[in-house]
Amino acid sequence: MCKRKENPLVSVIIPTYNRGWILKEAIDSVLAQDFTDFELIVVDDGSTDNTHDILSSYKENIVVLRQDNKGVSSARNRGIVSASGRFIAFLDSDDLWLSQKLLTQVHFFNANPEALICQTEEIWIRNSIRVNPKKRHKKLSGNIFESSLYLCLVSPSAVMIKRSLFEKTGMFDESLPACEDYDMWLRVSCRYPVYLIDTPLIIKRGGHADQLSRSFGLDRYRIQSLKKIIASNLLADKQAMAAVNVLKEKCDIYANGCLKRGRKEKALYYNDLARSCLAKVTGYF
Repeated sequence: MCKRKENPLVSVIIPTYNRGWILKEAIDSVLAQDFTDFELIVVDDGSTDNTHDILSSYKENIVVLRQDNKGVSSARNRGIVSASGRFIAFLDSDDLWLSQKLLTQVHFFNANPEALICQTEEIWIRNSIRVNPKKRHKKLSGNIFESSLYLCLVSPSAVMIKRSLFEKTGMFDESLPACEDYDMWLRVSCRYPVYLIDTPLIIKRGGHADQLSRSFGLDRYRIQSLKKIIASNLLADKQAMAAVNVLKEKCDIYANGCLKRGRKEKALYYNDLARSCLAKVTGYF
């Protein structure tokens, strides 16, 4: 483990797994920030490529934590537990920050002390080409829960979070191999505003083969997250009804896909799940 910065205001956490081909750019974008009162924690989630050598080259400029491969949720949680800062910021190892990212968010919290979480806008790069997000991906500010039910509207690389928020909502669900961020932001946004700084301060890069969001069948993890949030008793009536409607829609689509692949039992499970959640919310059996 490398030497820590004493009492940093912000702890930056980069989880990584076999991203030696791109990791250095992410780390360098953090170390080039205009704001300097931070520690950088890189959690190596059991990499078998040249990640170890890359991290060793930074010597005492970063904190390195290593663990067996347990997934991105475990890596982020390990970083949170180890963090010293009052604020937590995440950076995925295939993304980049622009130099004013941390400074802008610290200024936001200074001006809005009641806020618990904020995110910035982002620039999308797919296969080295800049692309424009579709209308449905538009980020909102404030009470975003219902809009976030259909797809994730918060980017881990874009957020800064008061450490105390995790004590209220819990950390990332380590049982989810993907969509763990969707799950987290539902738990956050059903209770607290998620504020947007309408300035693009991260570069979100995608299109590469090892990107989790390219995996098949991700909706089953979103369905699992919706089931959890509906059963949590955290939702207001309107929120619960909206969540059930999205759950039913996603279950119908996923069940139809299962039928096309001859997986009748799975299809029945998702159809029954939608009905049981609707019954829980409406009281009709």
